Amino acid sequence: MILCINPGCPQPGNPDTDLFCSSCGSELLLAGRYRVSRLLGEGGFGRIYEVTHKGIAKVLKILINDEPKAVELFEQEARVLTQLNHPGIPKGEENFTFFPRNHQTPLYCLVMEKISGLNLEEYQEKRGNRPIDEKLALDWLFQIVDILQAVHQENFFHRDIKPSNIILRPDGQLVLIDFGTVRQVTDTFMFKQSAGNVTSMISPGYTPLEQIHGQAVPQSDFYALGRTFVYLLTGQEPSDLYDAGNDILMWRPHAPHISSELGRSQF
Repeated sequence: MILCINPGCPQPGNPDTDLFCSSCGSELLLAGRYRVSRLLGEGGFGRIYEVTHKGIAKVLKILINDEPKAVELFEQEARVLTQLNHPGIPKGEENFTFFPRNHQTPLYCLVMEKISGLNLEEYQEKRGNRPIDEKLALDWLFQIVDILQAVHQENFFHRDIKPSNIILRPDGQLVLIDFGTVRQVTDTFMFKQSAGNVTSMISPGYTPLEQIHGQAVPQSDFYALGRTFVYLLTGQEPSDLYDAGNDILMWRPHAPHISSELGRSQF
């Protein structure tokens, strides 16, 4: 079966041999190359599909919100994933605009590498939220820092580091995903940042205060990375370990298996 991606299509399923949707008339072979095989997820701003091209599975991300800011961030994500070349970052293949039949607004499309595996939130849930050991923690920490170095040296930063945005491949390689909130460090950005006018991206328990207040900087990624490792080392959400009265994250008692050297880290 091949799927129609028209948001208003009443019956998106079609036979594999069709080129146009039998229900709404929209094209099914996107950009003349990609066949949509299944829906992977959806949210308020768009949908994610699995597509195939010459028998190879890929991911298609679709933006259905045509507000200028949403389009700007989507197009920037496409540029970043196309520009960056690292085994821990999904490779962007191409982006294009699709016009469904009888639909007033275009769909913005991004095709990228499909990453097999589980995100770290799913991985931990399948392990019963058992804390990871120190050796694995260090291996993963070095991997993510190396990925962030590749991102930051191109004057970008991610802004949404958290367990659900890190995928563990079957071979043990970690991959950072969801670059939809990535920002580039430019003079314009620095001016907005100094005034606290940068659009906030908030993931409770992981987002640093400066980002909540519209003043995110590349170093904000490392705060979120630290909180991610609190989750991995304790098996608990960082927000559940926060002592508001003393303004401290009480994670250390929940990770007695961690050495004093690593335990001195202040997440």
